[in-house]
Amino acid sequence: MKNIITIILLLIGFSNIQAHELKGTIISNSNNTPIEGVSVYNQTNGDYTYSNTSGFFKLNNVSLNDVIYFYNLGYATKQITITEEHLNTTIKVSLTESVVSLDQVVLVSNVNTLSTFLNVDVKTSPVKSSQEILRKVPGLIIGQHAGGGKAEQIFLRGFDIDHGTDVAISVDGLPVNMVSHAHGQGYADMHFIIPETVDNIDFGKGPYYANVGNFNTAGYVNLKTKKKLDKNLLSVEAGQFNSLRAVSMLKLLDEEQNNMYLASELVLTDGVFDSPQNFNRINLMGRYNFNNYNDQEFTITASHFQSKWDASGQIPQRAVDQGLIGRFGAIDDTEGGKTSRSNLWFNHTKQFNEHESLTSKAFVSKYDFELFSNFTFFLEDPVNGDQIKQKESRSIFGAESVYAHNFHFEKDNSQLKLEAGVGFRYDDVNDVELSHTANRQTTLETYALGDIDEVNMYSFLNATYKKNKWTINPGLRLDYFKNDYIDKLQTVYTSLSEDKVFVSPKLNFIYAASPSIQLFLKSGIGFHSNDTRVVTANNGKEILPAAYGNDLGVILKPSSKLVINAALWSLFLEQEFVYVGDAGVVEPSGKTQRYGVDLGFRYNITPNLYLYSDANYAYARSTEEADGEDYIPLAPSLTAAGGLTFNNLGKFSGGLNYRYVKDRPANEDNSIVADGYLISDFNLSYNTKNWTYGVIIENLFDTEWNESQFATETRLFNEDNPVDEIHFTPGTPFFLKAKVSVTF
Repeated sequence: MKNIITIILLLIGFSNIQAHELKGTIISNSNNTPIEGVSVYNQTNGDYTYSNTSGFFKLNNVSLNDVIYFYNLGYATKQITITEEHLNTTIKVSLTESVVSLDQVVLVSNVNTLSTFLNVDVKTSPVKSSQEILRKVPGLIIGQHAGGGKAEQIFLRGFDIDHGTDVAISVDGLPVNMVSHAHGQGYADMHFIIPETVDNIDFGKGPYYANVGNFNTAGYVNLKTKKKLDKNLLSVEAGQFNSLRAVSMLKLLDEEQNNMYLASELVLTDGVFDSPQNFNRINLMGRYNFNNYNDQEFTITASHFQSKWDASGQIPQRAVDQGLIGRFGAIDDTEGGKTSRSNLWFNHTKQFNEHESLTSKAFVSKYDFELFSNFTFFLEDPVNGDQIKQKESRSIFGAESVYAHNFHFEKDNSQLKLEAGVGFRYDDVNDVELSHTANRQTTLETYALGDIDEVNMYSFLNATYKKNKWTINPGLRLDYFKNDYIDKLQTVYTSLSEDKVFVSPKLNFIYAASPSIQLFLKSGIGFHSNDTRVVTANNGKEILPAAYGNDLGVILKPSSKLVINAALWSLFLEQEFVYVGDAGVVEPSGKTQRYGVDLGFRYNITPNLYLYSDANYAYARSTEEADGEDYIPLAPSLTAAGGLTFNNLGKFSGGLNYRYVKDRPANEDNSIVADGYLISDFNLSYNTKNWTYGVIIENLFDTEWNESQFATETRLFNEDNPVDEIHFTPGTPFFLKAKVSVTF
């Protein structure tokens, strides 16, 4: 009898400690609507899950007395301790809106955990200009050198990415990069994005993500814009250099399940240069969002952007030294251009049940581009000058669907999430032109003219397996490219075609040593495609050069208000792209290798005071050149950025931030150096009721700096022989703007 009682007691004890599941719905306390994407975290064992479209969640492997946290940016973190009552029903969790802070983010075993912490930066210091959007990404530096209308030059992880060759950029899944672009491969013009619509930023460094394809070598950036508006907004900025910016964001429909808004932006400026830029840009964006807060969400977005500008281009240092022009002067002030882009895209999510979902997108874009540049002045044509025109007209079509299924294995309390995706992108590019022009009026000679058709079909499989403290994330991606080019300069019809398949495996490991320590090891193969004109001319050779990457790092959260990250990384490319000054183009060269270190921290000093900083070192060299001649032109070795922001200190908010770039080689033997810089910006606003009055100061200390620099061989009109030296676009001096906005 005693043995029987002992066995019964043991069974009762076991039943009290066995694992259960916790399920429920998470809603907002302010409007009782479900909240998607809330992190549900079991602090006792490290398990986690996220709420879906309906706000529903199910967390497995839950036991009595486990402590469960609910995290979401903009909401106060909630904590519950598991009792029998929680396990016998579907619970309802209500979250209260709160000031954004680091303690609203949990350190979970996610491949892109740093993206969540980055969005504390975004929320505490919202994006104020199109240039600032990419600067939010840790380690990413940009530079403008063509009057503000051209896509920015991008630097990341020891890359001079030019305008987007080695970073994949998208907006709500709509690709930004342009394949086989008239000006440069991967050209990513983000000026069609209205900064105030940006809600958060998803980013990842390295080629480790199966759902990201072309151009994902140094990394990717996916901007996510607001699905709906909390309030209407009207805003006006005015400042030096005849600068004016006006923004409106207006609700058109505001119902429980249906929302619609219209956003617009107008930008005018003459710029800092001696020759006025006559810059203008207009943006329109309309969005409709349906969410039944049960099993389905649908968003349709339409946008239109167009811009015109004049530019002063890069100027030679000797012209300034000799007094021929000032720092803000020009050798050829007839540079400039115009561009436009119209987009229509759809996003849809269907939640079949608590385990299965289907996410789909489709898009169509119409794009036009015309750019006039003069990189070499009078080197090739001493009479008319060397101005060139690059022009194209493009249509883009694409779609993608991703099926996801979550599994829970009760036998060992492990979890598996499988994602399978298929998609395509088709670019129809007509009259891609490169011509020699004079004064933007006369075409002297056409160097290249043709039509491009480029198709990219792809599929991928991504798995995330979690057991105890380990998360393993293998992935496999398959891409097919078909490149067609019709050369219109040939007297006989000439059509060239090449195709190729690329397989890119990924494998990532994450170890959650404790709730405050996460170690990760990432590895993968990525690629960037080459321009169709290069591919067909070279009979398909090196059409899809591979990139081999590895990251070893740690993320620490020693307290609820402090996050520290560090990573060692390497990246090897089968083919590099290098700026060629005498032609003003970017062309492929040899193999390269890069090694580096990323460091960063984010600290909520107080609920209203936020400090952040990132430093990034990269060693970049060509592997096929002799020592001393193996530098990669313009590749940055050391960059840093950070700032201090404050919110709601009385009625004041604002911030001071900085960005730093060290001197770097401008040519292969480092005999010409591109000067580094340290720039600080400042903003301050005063809030009263629904009105905000503010000032924005770029380059607070009026530092003399060069925003973009190139080593180029050029000849001026009064020179007999060419000179190879630094040519630069001067950075903006002290620039003061005043801002007034109202919400209602």
